[in-house]
Amino acid sequence: MVNITKQTLILVRGAPGSGKSTLAKKLSGKLIEADMFFIQANGDYTYRPDLIKSAHQWCQSETKKLLNQGFDVIVANTFIKKWELQFYLDLAQELKLELKVIEAKGRYQNIHGVPETTVKQMRNNFEIL
Repeated sequence: MVNITKQTLILVRGAPGSGKSTLAKKLSGKLIEADMFFIQANGDYTYRPDLIKSAHQWCQSETKKLLNQGFDVIVANTFIKKWELQFYLDLAQELKLELKVIEAKGRYQNIHGVPETTVKQMRNNFEIL
């Protein structure tokens, strides 16, 4: 019997400091995060709020490129609102992929210095699927 596994897109979502990146790194596949857009050539992370739309467009483009190359892909972003997942949901359907959505629910120190008031607001606004 031949076991053929279907190509997979995994979305890991949660507020800053919930453990998204840590969880995503334990999964099998190519990891993409919008935060990667802000990593400089020397490895420094420099967040620029004015470029957040570009970061998410880059994340979507990289995801589609890797999926089209045949890789399983993990996307770890906050995805607080349901609509923020829509591009990826549509992509999974278009490419006939297995789709998994994982919610990270930990409470750790966020590594990018997001103010606690913002994190609390994001947790309060988190839409359950």
